[in-house]
Amino acid sequence: MDSETREKLIAAAQQARTRAYAVYSGFTVGAALLTADGARITGCNVENVSLGLTQCAERVALGRAIAEGHREFQALAVASSTGVAPCGACRQVLAEFCDELRVLLVQEKPILHTREVSLLALLPDRFEPKTDS
Repeated sequence: MDSETREKLIAAAQQARTRAYAVYSGFTVGAALLTADGARITGCNVENVSLGLTQCAERVALGRAIAEGHREFQALAVASSTGVAPCGACRQVLAEFCDELRVLLVQEKPILHTREVSLLALLPDRFEPKTDS
């Protein structure tokens, strides 16, 4: 991924974060998925009074991408105040569609900082989809 694509993906995640619905925790997260064909699909966290029904930004972005017909992904940017990594559930859902994925963790406070990790590093012993042999 070239630096311009990387910066646009980060900016898309940051913009998505501004639309988060985080009235209970106050912790807003934005995500942007880069598809194999170069589209950027965004999502933000959507909280619910029943916290178990809260939707993470990463899964919102992935759901939107799947609904739009995308099945292959190059990278994911996740923007938050602290640079948090995707939760375990999001990691496993992403692994359903990505053997390998670049994950950009964008910390916005106290200074802007981005750390890059791989999905495999975040979830080394994931469940694998069944295959018929």
